[in-house]
Amino acid sequence: MKKKVSPIKSYKLKNGETRYEFPVYLGVDPLTGKQKRTMKRGFKKRKEAELALARIKLEVAKGTYKQERAETYQELYNIWVKQYEKNVEESTYVKTIGIFKNHILPAMSAYKIEKITVDICQKHVNEWAEKLKKFRMVKAYAAKVLDFAIKRGYIQTNPFTYVETRIKPKKTIAIEKRNENFYTREQLNEFLSHCEQSLHYKAFTLLHLLAFTGMRKSEALALTWIDLNLIEKELSITKAIGRGKSARLYLKPPKTGASRVIKLVDRTITILKEWKRIQKQEYLVLGLNTTKANQLIFSNTNNEYIQPVQVQKWMYSVQKKHSLVKITPHGLRHTHCSLLFEAGASIKEVQDRLGHTDVKTTMDIYTHVTKKAQEGAIQKFDSYLEI
Repeated sequence: MKKKVSPIKSYKLKNGETRYEFPVYLGVDPLTGKQKRTMKRGFKKRKEAELALARIKLEVAKGTYKQERAETYQELYNIWVKQYEKNVEESTYVKTIGIFKNHILPAMSAYKIEKITVDICQKHVNEWAEKLKKFRMVKAYAAKVLDFAIKRGYIQTNPFTYVETRIKPKKTIAIEKRNENFYTREQLNEFLSHCEQSLHYKAFTLLHLLAFTGMRKSEALALTWIDLNLIEKELSITKAIGRGKSARLYLKPPKTGASRVIKLVDRTITILKEWKRIQKQEYLVLGLNTTKANQLIFSNTNNEYIQPVQVQKWMYSVQKKHSLVKITPHGLRHTHCSLLFEAGASIKEVQDRLGHTDVKTTMDIYTHVTKKAQEGAIQKFDSYLEI
């Protein structure tokens, strides 16, 4: 006699714990005439899964089984995320489901919606706070699903609303000072000098452009030559690259959704012209035509989008080789912002150039630069008294 294969399967959570799941046939939907199936998961023991499967099968056979609404956090999430996908950029959607997959669902997927309390939410927020710097963002996303539950009439209030997020970090004293993510004027000049000597001219041009414009890495990688106006010495920033499903790179609007035009200095124009000349020669050898209007300024050897992580690799290779302070590509944006303030630019000028929709973002950097200036002033005062 052939042994019957159980539909119950085990799976592992990120923390290593085992859970059980099973698919189940629910009969024919009277509204559509199509077969209905569902997946039940989150059972801590196989026996619990077996009992639930037997109960559902019995109710389906009697015609008494009705799942009129989502029962667990996982089931509600499955409904919510389909609607969420329709309202955000593809890259935002991909990042969001990553947050749920890595942090939220492993903790909360099996909970019955109406049984989730403030204490349960606080417990998980505390756990996220111990592991993640941006735990408040994780908490905000977890709360979105329960906000959706309120709209559907499943619950009256969102328990995440009452969670305490002013959590004192365990490490109150830093053992060593963390490097700030920006360069001084002298450090930037040294870094770019080494980039010119050590990297391919394409990589040097890209890093120079990031430092001298403050544009986002995603914006720079989406630039085409038609975006560059040599007569007016301007660069139009109208798009960015994003990472969509299956790690696909695609064009999208800039982060804030607004386009902007920024001025370029003569040094940057000269470097871009030289790269265009080199690009034409090198890509012609590869059998690629770079004279089309929509030609990317920065592309890989297949003349396609450069993977964003490559920019970081170029930077780190130079920093490591020459023992320089390590900052990220976004640190070049911070550097440009800081140096603009030091050069006397106004808050509005910096906000417009960097494309900050929220002036608070600009002000945070301005406060840092002001603090640095205050430190310099008191040092000058001390030196003056010692004379």
